[in-house]
Amino acid sequence: MSEQLYQVVRNDEDQYSIWPAGEDPPAGWHPDGTAGDRQECLDHIDAAWTDMRPRSAR
Repeated sequence: MSEQLYQVVRNDEDQYSIWPAGEDPPAGWHPDGTAGDRQECLDHIDAAWTDMRPRSAR
């Protein structure tokens, strides 16, 4: 069984999530260029998403 690969996605409010690699993310979400296994993607989000407030609230 192969390990699921994910991509990091971000919305216009600079909020992050992960989505299965190779699938189009939901409307309003865009790949940020990072992909890997689940933990790699979560580690990237942890390092990149330092301000949890939506962009409109900053």
